[in-house]
Order: sequence, then structure tokens, then C-alpha cells
Amino acid sequence: MMYLKVPKSRIGVLIGKKGKIKKEVENKSGVVLSIDSEEGDVVIDDSHADPLMALKARDFVRAVANGFSPERAWRIFKEDVYFEVIDIKEFVGKRENRIRVLRGRIIGKNGKTRRIIEELSGASISVYEYSVAIIGNYNQVEVAKRAVEMLLRGSKHATIYHFLEKKRRDMKYSAFEYYHV
Repeated sequence: MMYLKVPKSRIGVLIGKKGKIKKEVENKSGVVLSIDSEEGDVVIDDSHADPLMALKARDFVRAVANGFSPERAWRIFKEDVYFEVIDIKEFVGKRENRIRVLRGRIIGKNGKTRRIIEELSGASISVYEYSVAIIGNYNQVEVAKRAVEMLLRGSKHATIYHFLEKKRRDMKYSAFEYYHV
């Protein structure tokens, strides 16, 4: 059994129209989801599920709770795809003003910074309330996480973009070497 807390505003997204999303998660993973929409409590009964699929179901629920749409979160069920959450409060404490500023830095004007991080790292990113959630393969998650943490620590956007471009070249080169050696 796994217990999660989901914001009440995300419960409807997790359940889906006529319970469609909930049923799909249960079918893909073999777990049983019990959702208390009043309190936002989610219980994942993994007693009859493959342990890896149970963890993927947990990560799917956490991804939706952290602002991902189910359509973008389904990626978690693929092989070698990981999910990570960065807590913005770890960088600034509970100061609402500072949290709002940092969320804005990560999102950028009209979503530009978030889009660039996604394009250059290959990861999917969601900025929701006090967290930044990342979905991707191991290298994608590590690169996106480092870029977000650099922004949270105050690095300039240009520095982040240069870092991402270098990492993208490195990833392309290592993939080229892997397939052509």
C-alpha cells in the first residue's frame, strides 16, 4: 500500500471524465486506486501488481498532482523513464514573494524558458505551486534538473541556455558514438 496526498484541485484531473484516467492507470499497472476527493487522499493498493508498475503508477499520480496533464504523464509508463520533483521552498523557504519570482524565472516570459529547457533537454517540465516536476529518461531528467536548480540559485538565463546547448551537443554526440561504433 502506498499513500499519497493530492491537491483537491487535481483530483478531478486524476480521475478523469467518468473515471477514465483512473481506470487506465489501474489497467496499465495492475494497482487499485482508492481516491478520497474530499480530503485529497490517494491509496494505491499494489498487492497484486508488478512492483515496478506499482512505482510507475505512484509516479503517475505524483506527476498529475504536480501539474502534469494525464496526456503528458503517460510517458512515465515507458521503460527507462523517470520522474523527479524539485521543491522550490528548499531554495527560498516559505517566502511567497520569492517563490512567485522563482516560478516566473523558470517559466519565463510566455513560457519561453520552460519551453527552451524542455526542447534542449528532451524532458517534460511542469511548474505547479511550490514544485517543479520533470519527466524524461535519466540523462534528460538530470540535465533539466540541473538547469532548473541553476535558475533557482540565481544563474542568468543566458548561462542556462549555454549550459543546455552544450549538454544537448554532448547527448547527441554520445548517442552518435553509441550507434556508430
